[in-house]
Amino acid sequence: MPGSRTREYVIPQELDGLRLDRALAALVEDWSRERLRRVIEAGQVELGGVVVTRPSELVAAGAALRVHLELEDEVRPGARAGLDFRVLYEDEALVAIDKPAGMVAHPSTTVRGGTVSELARARYGELPSAQGADRPGIVHRLDSETSGVMVLARTPAAAEHLIEQFRERRVRKIYHAIAQGEARFDSDWIELPLARSAEHEGRVQIATGGQGKPASTFYRTLERFDGAAFLELEPKTGRTHQLRAHLEAIDLPLFGDPLYRGRRRTALPREAPVPARQALHASRLELVHPDSGQPLCFEAPLPADLNALLDWLRRHRAPAAR
Repeated sequence: MPGSRTREYVIPQELDGLRLDRALAALVEDWSRERLRRVIEAGQVELGGVVVTRPSELVAAGAALRVHLELEDEVRPGARAGLDFRVLYEDEALVAIDKPAGMVAHPSTTVRGGTVSELARARYGELPSAQGADRPGIVHRLDSETSGVMVLARTPAAAEHLIEQFRERRVRKIYHAIAQGEARFDSDWIELPLARSAEHEGRVQIATGGQGKPASTFYRTLERFDGAAFLELEPKTGRTHQLRAHLEAIDLPLFGDPLYRGRRRTALPREAPVPARQALHASRLELVHPDSGQPLCFEAPLPADLNALLDWLRRHRAPAAR
């Protein structure tokens, strides 16, 4: 196809039986699901060597997938139109924000405009690029579809100090999540090493045979429902997709997560307000101010889409009295 770039994939086992548009969104994380739906409908996707134009087509594990993307359309906005972050705190050294789901942290070769770092630079001027020229202000990150607290540096000294705090695991991070399945414990540690998947680009997996990097997560069960749980998570390490992969490993995959779906999934009726993203929110961040040395705590309330699912579960899936 002239003027296009082709990407090729093999549908992994964990995406078996998923809709084509959701499977593509899991495989091609740097494109929006809406963009992928248009690509499918334009006849730019081949499944098993056959052009497919229905986003609702179901995929099977092992099927070959080819995606043709027009080069002039490959660069996409880093957030939906009109999406912006909310400032929780700001001073001369740093900014704390509440990032909405659907906003990418920084630009890349396929993402331009509307990212956290670009919006911050437009608001505050030049920001330090300690993590790379394309990542002004960034000292840590959240997945694009994870909402919640992020901190950005405004000076080189602040960037260096904050990056060191994250690297030395002196930053306390608290997340809230809505998971599928039955939480067996009131609280527990998940200590499972993680490694990049050799079969699925962009995914991590539980490592075996002494491979991978150590990863540690503490969780508390805040509420139990019939086939679901509201959890508080505290990662002690900061591996890519750590919380999502760890929860899948203990049969508590997040609602709305297309990549870490788990073996056992809770079927909810169509009217249930399951979010179109993983049900994961960075609620609180505790660190030390890079200049004054004073402790800081930033909090972001649970967003509307996760509150809607939580309220629905409380009304319709309350556990039976014992």
